[in-house]
Amino acid sequence: MIEILTPAEIDKARRTGELVANILHTLKRRATVGTNLLEIDAWAKQMILDAGAVSCYVDYAPSFGRGPFGHYICTAVNDAVLHGLPHDYALADGDLLTLDLAVLLDGIAADSAISFVVGTANPDDLAMIETTERALAAGIAAARPGAKIGDISFAIGNVLSAAGFPVNMEFGGHGIGTTMHQDPHVSNDGRAGRGYKLRRGLMLAIEPWVMVGTDVLVTDPDGWTLRSKTGSRTAHSEHTIAITDDGAEILTLPTV
Repeated sequence: MIEILTPAEIDKARRTGELVANILHTLKRRATVGTNLLEIDAWAKQMILDAGAVSCYVDYAPSFGRGPFGHYICTAVNDAVLHGLPHDYALADGDLLTLDLAVLLDGIAADSAISFVVGTANPDDLAMIETTERALAAGIAAARPGAKIGDISFAIGNVLSAAGFPVNMEFGGHGIGTTMHQDPHVSNDGRAGRGYKLRRGLMLAIEPWVMVGTDVLVTDPDGWTLRSKTGSRTAHSEHTIAITDDGAEILTLPTV
């Protein structure tokens, strides 16, 4: 299903996006050496409930996971990159942490992810994170009325490939609206001029992610957490956007 949202629904999406972004950036400030991933999940739960929002994750049970997910946020550390199931782990100095959050507020969802280093940062990790952020910016710049989904994928892939990262095509961005995951799929590489034609009112979650030296994922015994097959480091950046007459409006920017 591909949803085209009304102006009133996009206005609701702005509030949802702001909430998601503010929670993520609050959690980033709180996450320090020694913080437990289950603490992060508990903080996310409280902030979601305090806002009168609903988690998109707790009851989520797609075909690719061993559902329901049962937690409020994805926490992926080091070689984990997607769908990280919170567990009893205390963050160590130098850990690369990705937080991925989606909530529903007033019937409209928003989805965003950030990667950052806890404590002492390795320059290579910072460069990798910055590459995903540049790829995200390139994808967003390509998202405008009349463009195609392939234009977004092509822009993302150019940045990732130029930086030397293999691109996995199994998981990528997606449509979003009254539910978290919708069509169209937005691959992190592709051919310009191909795919669904973008139009005003379409919302997309665009999410470049990379693994050093490999594009192969393996699944943890928990049935959810996806890691690089070689144990290499990973990073992931994501924004929810709305297509407007003027291009793409980023909905998941923090105000705190």
